[in-house]
Amino acid sequence: MKNITKRNLFKGLAFMALSSFLSGKSDNLLAHSDKKDDYKKSNFGQDTDALIVVDVQNDFCPGGSLAVKDGNTIISEINEIQKKFNYVFYTQDWHPIDHISFSTNNIGKKVFSTIEAPYGEQVIWPPHCIFNTKGAEFHEELEVKYANAIIRKGFRKEIDSYSGFFENDKVTPTGLEGLLKTLKIKRVFICGLALDFCVNYTALDAKNLGFETIVIEGATLPVDIGDSVKNTLNGFKNKGIHYGKLTQFI
Repeated sequence: MKNITKRNLFKGLAFMALSSFLSGKSDNLLAHSDKKDDYKKSNFGQDTDALIVVDVQNDFCPGGSLAVKDGNTIISEINEIQKKFNYVFYTQDWHPIDHISFSTNNIGKKVFSTIEAPYGEQVIWPPHCIFNTKGAEFHEELEVKYANAIIRKGFRKEIDSYSGFFENDKVTPTGLEGLLKTLKIKRVFICGLALDFCVNYTALDAKNLGFETIVIEGATLPVDIGDSVKNTLNGFKNKGIHYGKLTQFI
């Protein structure tokens, strides 16, 4: 008989708990949110759809250290969109103060310039979304109650993370892929900040991982550096990622 280690025992118990949670599609599945009574009434009505809300945090909105112009103006739209999905996942930039990407840790380098990191080119950013600060918090207008899970990324000081699925080395996972595939999600809808960076990388990884991928026009805005928006939209087209109003895909 195979020896039962403490680690295997804990893994087994965790798996049983997760399986029980996911298989019991009862009214209690979303008991933490106001939408629990609408579980069977979703406009999409598909257990294979999920919404990913990317980095709608104070530092990416007006007044923040890395603000997207008018970034707060998409929040009301995102709040309405969330009500249409049974599964909603958030990503949250979550950096230590000594993060590799910060200008304060790269003396002599200008913001938006680049350095070579072990995993490739790294953009230099102003310090932002430092964990346990106001800037890292979700914007107060965002209705976080709809989130089934929150994926934090970029918390390792030696590596940045744009995508909701992987750190920038393209190897280190965040855990989002596992959540979606355990739930048998087939189609993901993506919104949030910013279109040409974290939304873009999240969409590319989603597509590469085999999900049908839709980026919701009107529920995302860009940083807009050089040709970043043009390159992002061209990339969507080339990779077969859909970009358009939500109503086009209902």
